[in-house]
Amino acid sequence: MSSIDEFKSNLIGGGARANQYRVIMTTPPAITTGLDINRASFLCKATSLPGQTIGEVAIPFRGRTLYLAGDREFETWTTTVINDTDFMVRNAMERWMSGINDLEENTGLTNVSDYTAEITVEQLDRDNNILKQYVLRNCWPTAITAIELSYDTANEIETFDVTWRYTSFTASAV
Repeated sequence: MSSIDEFKSNLIGGGARANQYRVIMTTPPAITTGLDINRASFLCKATSLPGQTIGEVAIPFRGRTLYLAGDREFETWTTTVINDTDFMVRNAMERWMSGINDLEENTGLTNVSDYTAEITVEQLDRDNNILKQYVLRNCWPTAITAIELSYDTANEIETFDVTWRYTSFTASAV
């Protein structure tokens, strides 16, 4: 039977901390968003390390099914952002989405490299050293959630989520 000391000795660095991370959002050069990359990094309240799935191909054969590895699929990725009084991040995301599909004209950029950018999410240790880094390629915002307004929320700061789609990512140490 394992002891607590054996467990501690196998928990390298005391374990990765979920609150030690950094998100570096860049925006496409073809769209003027007004995003301050440094401030946006501080206002990103929550996110996740990106997920992935390798699909499966089912091949029926004489009453049995053979499963083979299929194509890799990348899940959508979400960031939760603290809204400050100048709405800097929210306005930037709305401008980005308007560049993809204008609110009034229903027109927008068609070249993928004109409306996508790279976003980096880093898992940090307690000294801000990078433990793990993911660079999400060809990102664009697909959804911005509503900000609920209410007299009942006197002691809260507004937040909103941005859902991202990307084509692939690279990960450190893979």
